[in-house]
Amino acid sequence: MSEKDNKADQDAIEAPSQAPSVVLPITALTPLDPDPEPDHAIPDGGYGWIIVLSVFTINGFTWGVIASYGVYLAYYLSSNRFPGATPLDYAFIGGLNFGLAMLVSSPATYLVRTLGTHPVMLLGVLLQTGGFIGASFAARIWQLYLSQGVCVGLGVGFLFIPSVAVTSQWFDKKRSLANSITSAGSGLGGVIVSFATQSMIDRISLAWSLRVIGLLSGTMNIIATCLIRSRNHIIRPPMHPFDVRLLRRLPVMLLLSWGFFSMLGYMVLLYSLSDFGRAIGLSKGQAASVTALLNLGTMLGRPCIGLLSDRYGRIEVAGCTTFACSVCVWVFWVPASSYALLVVFAIIVGGILGIFWMSISPLCVEVAGLSELPSTLALAFATIILPTTFAEVIGLKLRTPESARPYLYPQIWAGVMYLIATGLMFALWLILRKRKRREGSSI
Repeated sequence: MSEKDNKADQDAIEAPSQAPSVVLPITALTPLDPDPEPDHAIPDGGYGWIIVLSVFTINGFTWGVIASYGVYLAYYLSSNRFPGATPLDYAFIGGLNFGLAMLVSSPATYLVRTLGTHPVMLLGVLLQTGGFIGASFAARIWQLYLSQGVCVGLGVGFLFIPSVAVTSQWFDKKRSLANSITSAGSGLGGVIVSFATQSMIDRISLAWSLRVIGLLSGTMNIIATCLIRSRNHIIRPPMHPFDVRLLRRLPVMLLLSWGFFSMLGYMVLLYSLSDFGRAIGLSKGQAASVTALLNLGTMLGRPCIGLLSDRYGRIEVAGCTTFACSVCVWVFWVPASSYALLVVFAIIVGGILGIFWMSISPLCVEVAGLSELPSTLALAFATIILPTTFAEVIGLKLRTPESARPYLYPQIWAGVMYLIATGLMFALWLILRKRKRREGSSI
């Protein structure tokens, strides 16, 4: 092959795709693969189900693990483990888990483009595992910030960001179902870790509970990482870490705003339930079980929402589910004063409160297209850095510990945030519906 031909092939490889049009896969340029997979043929199964299992596991031992931080938060708030620490310190540490995971979305997207998926995810395993083990030796609050806050948050980000877009690359008609199954992994992980954490704290100490969780999550995430296979070489997404061109599209801005406000409610709900249980007189075991049951609801509810999304529309189901979260806060959480009612609320809301996580990847495809998925996801995750970092801090600041209902204002806050998010999703639905009608009439 001439030098000129080689240069032409190299230019074809490096040139970013500007639209979801048909592009020859990179493997078609070499004789090593006599029967390359067509870029337009999305498997909708096959090895895709191994991908679903792998991402399910990663979600379980990243988000599922940090979702159980509510148990640690309740323990820290009721003990004097770190002298001089305030409730806001502990809330901020939990917020760092989410905020830093989202902060690295752009760097992780860039590193995946340059290094590949597996090296970035293995870096995440190292950081998350090291963070939990480091936290087990923490004696000062700043050490807990660096370990259980910063290292764990960065580790989750470098694990989650490369994996979140992979499932959508393997599915089309079953895309929402596949993504909701993988998202349900956080529920299973949260159930296991929430029950285990309180038991280990009571029986073998806080330090050993952190070490066990770190080693367990590290082992499972390594196995899942080895099984991940992306189709970036076929789809060839632009993968711009921060593509400001997308911000010029009104539907993209509405989707990002929906994520911002829904996370302001989500974080307060996720982290406050365990301490809320103690505030209404529940035992430590009952309060921890509420967090576990919330994650059980997540595990059971998300696949059902995925099925409904594929059948009735991803935008429509996301909007209805967001509204249902707000209704559940007013109907169940605000009047809750007993263990039974709190359990009902935890199970019901568990399946719907994290609608962002189970639907953001399919929604990005709906709004921006499959080829723009990594770039749109990077923007979505950058958008929720502030709410995920500071929402629980705001929630605890709104708390009134001396009153008869210390969590009334955080409850109102969560309900209102979900209501605003509902309005934004409704506006997005109207715009996309109008666009489809216009496109249909022009044919």
